[in-house]
Parts: sequence; structure tokens; C-alpha cells
Amino acid sequence: MNNLNFYSALRALSNRDYRLFFFGQGASLIGTWMQSVAASWLIYRLTGSAFMLGLSGFLGQIPIFLISPVAGVLGDRWSRHRILLIVQIMSMIQAFVLAAVTLSGVVQVWHILALTGILGIINAFEMPVRQAFVIEMIKDRDELPNAIALNSSIFNASRLVGPAVAGAIIAAAGEGVCFLINGLSYIAIIAAFLSMNVIPLKIKRTGKNVFADMKDGFSYAVRFVPIRDILILIALMSLFGMTFPVLLPVFADRVFGGGSHTFGILVSASGAGAFLATIYLAMRKSLQGQGLIMNIGVYTFAFSLMAFAYSDIIYISMLLLVVIGFSMIVVVASSNMVLQAIVDEDKRGRVMSFYIMAFTGAAPVGSLLAGSLSSKAGAPLTVFICGCACFILAAAFSFRLPAVRVLVRQAIARGES
Repeated sequence: MNNLNFYSALRALSNRDYRLFFFGQGASLIGTWMQSVAASWLIYRLTGSAFMLGLSGFLGQIPIFLISPVAGVLGDRWSRHRILLIVQIMSMIQAFVLAAVTLSGVVQVWHILALTGILGIINAFEMPVRQAFVIEMIKDRDELPNAIALNSSIFNASRLVGPAVAGAIIAAAGEGVCFLINGLSYIAIIAAFLSMNVIPLKIKRTGKNVFADMKDGFSYAVRFVPIRDILILIALMSLFGMTFPVLLPVFADRVFGGGSHTFGILVSASGAGAFLATIYLAMRKSLQGQGLIMNIGVYTFAFSLMAFAYSDIIYISMLLLVVIGFSMIVVVASSNMVLQAIVDEDKRGRVMSFYIMAFTGAAPVGSLLAGSLSSKAGAPLTVFICGCACFILAAAFSFRLPAVRVLVRQAIARGES
């Protein structure tokens, strides 16, 4: 408890540029979650297929796996601020195109899948650069963990609000309105980026080509044991455990007998847990004990998934989703904090691209496998198997944790000296 401080939970907001980013991103992300829920529900309504949901998840995330390492190199070479401004504009255009084909009544499944793939390409550039950009918006490096936690909090607060609003709007006006609102929501974050006065960090240039820089970054991550082990943890947790959102429309329909509103509530329950986790992490004053917290988080995530798989009472399932969301974000955000605390500045963009590649890039394979397995064995058994895999992962990380702790402490001490 001594490491918790409620009054310091918002300390990173004292930085003007970060404050602009925080509120602009918050408004935009509500629209992003609305579009995500609406797109999933529209695919399920048009096809009734769990496999198509898995395919959509695959197409939206596989570009991140393939492209984000290149984006990380570019983020270490070019203005991160300018890259992020461009990709926000491109994301807005994608949302308006999706809204146009849906509201005009000509939408087909291939339209959604193609536009989902395009958004995946855009996100492959946006996500690693955004993670690396956080440090440029704050003046005191000690505020970096808090800024990362707050960044995660606004993401998950919007995840709490967006899906619930989307469920109601879909029932009342259809999916196209959600896509239109998302397009308009990008105005907030674009305005925030245009209002910033960011001074880019001075990074020593290597003079190497993109692929040589990418190879150097990969070698650095592999040799640095804490970075390597954390990236493996996130990749395997993403592969096995973070595919459950893909199957939530199936649970809403076949397990609970509900519609889009039920689906939105289930997503929001997970978002509520995730939001609570980010508040808890923002209140922490240091990274002391973060490894143990991560390990407990993986165990909790695994057991909660297994319990959720065979719960047929919606209120119990919602409570379990809160726990799932909480434990998932504790692991993911804590990993981000530790990585950013120990990485060398000239490798930050590349290491964060590997983090995004592990977190989001491994999920498309899991989404595809989950959709395929669910179509044959059912969604509950699929989620239960994923929970068992995460339990094995938690046990393996427990074995590695003591050595990782020592090396992390040494790396942080070197960075502070």
C-alpha cells in the first residue's frame, strides 16, 4: 500500500502536450470502440459465422505483425509527431468510407474485411510510434510510468463507454451511424496534434538502411533478457488469451440469447475491469514489485477465462469479464512500463514496435484459430482451452521471474546514473 498514492495518479497531466493528447485521444477512442463493436456485430449479423469473426480479427491485426517493425525503425528516424498526425487523418478517411458503404445500404462482408485490413495497416504504423512518442510529451522522465498508465486508462475508459453506446445506437439506428460517429471523433485527436509544441528528442542516427536498423533492434531485444522474456510473455498471452473478445458475439447470441445490446454490455464489462487496472497502476509510485504483480495477473487471467467459458449466468459472466479485463491490463500495461523504463533511447521505437508486434500481432493467429476451433467445438470449450494455455504460461513465467527481476533492477539503476 505504501507504493500507492491517489493524489499522484494524474501527475503526468501537468504536461501541456500530454494533456492535449490525453483528452483528444479519449474522444477519438470512444468512436474507435464504437466502430469495433459495430463492425463485429455487422459481420455476425450478415453471416452468423464465428469463423468470419475470427477472419476479421486476423485481417485487422496481421498487418501489425508484419509491418510494425518497419514502423518502429521509422519512429526512431523521423518525427513521431508528424507520423501520428498523418495516420490519424488516414484513420478518419477509413471510418468515413466504411460509414458511406454501410449507410448507403450496399455494404457486403468483403467491404468490411477489406476496410478492416486497411485499418490494420494504418494501426501498424500508429501503435508503435504512439507508444514511443509518450516520452516526448513529458518533461520529467520519472512521470513516464504514470503517463503510460494514464494512456492505458483513457483507452480502457473509452472501451467502457464506447461498446455500450454502440450497442444502443446499433439497435436504434444501425451500424453505419457508429462508423460515422467514429469518423467525426478523429477531429479531436487531429486538433490536439496540431496544437502541440513538441520538441523532438535528439537521437543519434546510425546511417544504416531500414532493414539493418531493424536487425540491430531485434538483436538488442533478443540479447537483453528482461526485454526478451517480457515480449515472449506478451506474445503467448496474446496468442492464447486475448482472442476471447472475438467470440463475445457468439456468447451474447448463443449462450445468453441476446443481441447487440448484450454484446455491448459484455465488452463494456471487460473494459470496466481494464479501466480499474489502469487506475491502480497510475496510483503506483514506482516499479517496485511490478514483476510479481504481472505474474499474479497472468494466473488470475487464466482462471477467470476458464470460469467464464462455462458460466451461463450473465451477471456472473460480467463479473468474470471485469476480472479478465483487470488482470489482462495489469500484465500488458506493466510490461509496457518496465520495457520503457529499461530500453535505450535510440532503440525505443524499435523495441515498442516489437511490443506491439507481440501484443497485437500474435492475436490474429489466435483469432483465426479460435474462430476455426469455435465453429467445430463451440465457443465455451475454445475459451476454456485458451485459459488452460495461459495457466501453463503463468507457471513458466514464475520460473523465469527471479532472474528477470535482478536484471531489470540493474538496467533501471544504469538509466538513472
